[in-house]
Amino acid sequence: MNELAPVLLALAVILAAAKLGGDVSERIGQPAVLGELIVGVLVGNLPLLGVDWFQFIAANATIGVLAQLGAVILLFEVGLESTVRDMLQVGARSLVVAALGVVAPWALGWWVGALLLPEHSVYVHAFLGAVLTATSVGITARVLKDLGHAQSPEARIILGAAVIDDVLGLVVLAVVAAVIAAADSGAALSYGALALVFGKALLFLFGALSLGVVFSPRLFSFASRLRGRGVLLATALVFCFTLSWLASVIGLAPIVGAYAAGLILEDLHYRDFAKEERQLEDLIRPISSFLVPVFFVLMGMRVDLSAFMRPEILGLAAVLTVAAVLGKQACALGALGGRLDWLSIGIGMIPRGEVGLIFANIGLTLVVRGEHIIDAATYSAVVIMVMLTTLITPPALKWSLNRRKSR
Repeated sequence: MNELAPVLLALAVILAAAKLGGDVSERIGQPAVLGELIVGVLVGNLPLLGVDWFQFIAANATIGVLAQLGAVILLFEVGLESTVRDMLQVGARSLVVAALGVVAPWALGWWVGALLLPEHSVYVHAFLGAVLTATSVGITARVLKDLGHAQSPEARIILGAAVIDDVLGLVVLAVVAAVIAAADSGAALSYGALALVFGKALLFLFGALSLGVVFSPRLFSFASRLRGRGVLLATALVFCFTLSWLASVIGLAPIVGAYAAGLILEDLHYRDFAKEERQLEDLIRPISSFLVPVFFVLMGMRVDLSAFMRPEILGLAAVLTVAAVLGKQACALGALGGRLDWLSIGIGMIPRGEVGLIFANIGLTLVVRGEHIIDAATYSAVVIMVMLTTLITPPALKWSLNRRKSR
């Protein structure tokens, strides 16, 4: 009970703070995730005011594990919003948009790191580029739906490209993390070894997607014969956690497996669960509502506001934000040549949101010869970039779409 008591108190504080922050955020027209992140920043920096009541939360290992589990559930839930069939139907134009939306931000992020953090290793610069490749399309999808543009050609390209963008971003993350791990162990990484890591990441993602589409319906068909309540949810979580574990076994982040599991599952795979009254997305939502806020609040608590007193950190955050915006505008070049609103497509790809935070959190755990890839100051700058790209996208996208309508 002595070990359980602080965990219970920490969860009570986190969930209460997350819901209050999410409510305020939604009242001003912003996604709840932004409020959860900001309230985490505020709670984590109360010691600056002499209040250290909640310091035990960030230091609690169990809360850290729950936050990581929340990231896995979040990526599984994001994957459930799309399917492999969606990826195949988006067309060549979305593929070009997605590829440009990964290459350009990565190059710009690397350049910003080399320019403003010359004292850090090249691995830090490469990882900063990887963080900028992420896209959080949930925010854009909500704005498009609210404005009545969810079925427009631009919306289909944005949403389709974002799915591919996430897959490519996860591959980039896997390759960069493997290079950093090899450097930390002192092993020389040849071009052949690098190609092997890249191929392993691609093979896992596309191999899991291909085999999963074949075997998933059979797994769920068998599970539908089992008696008892909650079989559909349990089977889906078994599928998600197994792929997450397999991803970690071959050296990839568990979120890669969770995302692949979400992409694989379609409604028709579990149509035999006629006894279930709700869809899988509805069954996952209560678990997500519990674990995902733990992740966001804890990520906010790791931001050191005292670092904002250093002009170089604010400068890094500002330049990273500019690079994040310009990098996604470059992907709009893939929409040229058609009667499409390329500016709206570029703006729709801007928000980094939860995916960017997950990438940054992984960076906190990576070390090369005693140097943290993402230290506290750089992490704070990345969080500012995530918050700013999340804030500017809804009004910018609304302006862009209304601009075209008024012509």
